[in-house]
Amino acid sequence: MKKLAFIILLSSAFATSNAQTNDSSTSGASFGFKGGVNFSNLYTDDVDDNNVLTGFNAGIFISLPLTEMFSIQPEFLYTTKGAELVYNNAFAQGTGKFRLNYIEVPVLLKVNLTNNLNIHAGPYFAYLIDAKISNESSSGNFDFEDNLNNDDFNKFDYGLSAGIGFDFDSFGIGARYNYGLATVGKERDFLGSTYTFPDAKNSNLSIYAAIKF
Repeated sequence: MKKLAFIILLSSAFATSNAQTNDSSTSGASFGFKGGVNFSNLYTDDVDDNNVLTGFNAGIFISLPLTEMFSIQPEFLYTTKGAELVYNNAFAQGTGKFRLNYIEVPVLLKVNLTNNLNIHAGPYFAYLIDAKISNESSSGNFDFEDNLNNDDFNKFDYGLSAGIGFDFDSFGIGARYNYGLATVGKERDFLGSTYTFPDAKNSNLSIYAAIKF
């Protein structure tokens, strides 16, 4: 978080010292490429999920101005999510890493507070294309990495996105948080009981850079 604060403060100072009219922001649609680093987690009341999993995001975006202040920005991204989870229950203790790779489509309302500073928010929709699980357990009877595959996870994820960005003539930087609303795992049966594993939702902080054309 300290690094994020430093980036935001540095960019804000740069934006202030270079405040100028950006005619391209209102002259029509623009598109570009973006990518960055993800810090992902799975949130739930029953799992110690303090260990963040580092990944990345990359893709394309298009900005569609509505007015000088407002625009719509859909994006098409490849993004990695998941978590390193420490579990401790009646069955076993251990650590599992869930690497979940999605095709994600955010649809954002972008508000230009100044020529260079914006905030943005909106829904995102994602499709799971690959899931990789590893596990280190104190109990050999709980080797779930051999039992889980793509079919054990919900294919569709959705949630809310919000962030802050700094736009310049041909590039930009920013930070965004994604709050998942869909449970990652599917229901499973074990010894006559039904449970969901992992019974958690995606949480993801991204720091990104963008090139605009």
